[in-house]
Amino acid sequence: MPKSSVFTFKRCIALLLCASTALTSTAALAQAAGEVEFSRGVGFAQTPGQNPRTLGKGLALQEGDRLTTSDSSTAIVRLQDGTRMTVRPNSDLVLQQYRFKENASDNSMVLQLLRGGFRALTGLISKNSPNAARIQTSTATIGIRGTDFDARLCVKDCGVESARVTERARPNAILASARLVGVRGEVNAIDPAGQRRRLVDGGSVYPGDLIETGPGTQAMLAFRDESRVALGATTRFRVDSFVFDEKNASEGRFLVSLLKGTVRALSGLIAKSNNRNVSYSTATATIGIRGTEFSMSCTGDCAGEGDGSGLTVFTYAGAVNITPDNKCQKPEVLTNAGVGIALDRCNTTPLNAAPAGDLPSPTLQTVPPALFSGDNVDENREGLFVFVRDGHIEISTNGTVLHLGRGETGFANDEGLIGRPGTIPRFIDFDRTPLPGIRNPGAVSVLGESGIRPGGQCR
Repeated sequence: MPKSSVFTFKRCIALLLCASTALTSTAALAQAAGEVEFSRGVGFAQTPGQNPRTLGKGLALQEGDRLTTSDSSTAIVRLQDGTRMTVRPNSDLVLQQYRFKENASDNSMVLQLLRGGFRALTGLISKNSPNAARIQTSTATIGIRGTDFDARLCVKDCGVESARVTERARPNAILASARLVGVRGEVNAIDPAGQRRRLVDGGSVYPGDLIETGPGTQAMLAFRDESRVALGATTRFRVDSFVFDEKNASEGRFLVSLLKGTVRALSGLIAKSNNRNVSYSTATATIGIRGTEFSMSCTGDCAGEGDGSGLTVFTYAGAVNITPDNKCQKPEVLTNAGVGIALDRCNTTPLNAAPAGDLPSPTLQTVPPALFSGDNVDENREGLFVFVRDGHIEISTNGTVLHLGRGETGFANDEGLIGRPGTIPRFIDFDRTPLPGIRNPGAVSVLGESGIRPGGQCR
């Protein structure tokens, strides 16, 4: 063999060895993602360029893995940030991007749902950063905001499953009192049990929630009855009670409390139908409204800080009725448009001009048209269905965004349709696939295959 040929051959061998070493190094450097906690039936995990691995308890998963389940098979996986997912039968799910280190600021998770569906209970990545986790499908992108949800790409299989259910479908009711819009800064909600959650645009607020804004923050609560409440910085605002049925607005109830900070409010349908059922409370006074727009600032004694300042109320439109809690003041003060008062312990000061630095009018904030709307989407439609058991999900397609809160179902398809079905699809409500956090998924799977719906599922 000529020397040139020998040299060329050795060079090719060296290049192949380098390429092999590079592939091995790339696989070794791939981010570990988690492991399989439970598997039933036939399923595989495959890293690009490598042989498939049979899904089984303890199987390690890494970034880039494609999880595939066959008919009647399921797998429950646990990712390193605590996310748990049940991959449904006949599904393909890719761990397209997974970056997680404890307390890191650049954690991220991108999943690609190619076929079928899964049930998920998300972990630290989505809870610590609202924009760090998402799911991509051919139909839409799902933004995960720290939640417990189901996602399902339906062809004809979903309609077949619903047809087997004899129970009637439940209404797809919106449980949220309001959603947050126009957020600039950090906003958190604390529920009656003391659980804190981060709120971003579209985030739901429920009765009993205490809303806290950070320094330099502005945001607005858009209520289902069309009330609007702009929130200033370092404000604490609680929704004490909210009841609203658009067919019977006069029986609604709107009771809220300003504990600290500044708000500017615009009354909605409840106040227009029966203003006696609307009130804003503070530690020093209660404000009743008569179809109006007004602002409130609560500091000092009003906020429990005891520095001698207090409550300021200014009316921009309509009229406000103020009932001070301090016995040394007048029992009732009425302010009309263009005037206000400042209450400081036993002193009352009239205001003939809006306070300096007052919040902009809520009418200036654009409210997305689909915050609470419903659509007549049949459960037999082909497309993406998402059901939220808890938390906040954002579905986006073709420039349209749909926000879903607790107990809500959303839909999107390749034709650009996006909306809320009138009822919760029965193939979701009566799904026999084990939830990811269930204790004995094997028993649940066996019962489901026997036609027995165990407890601890969706309802």
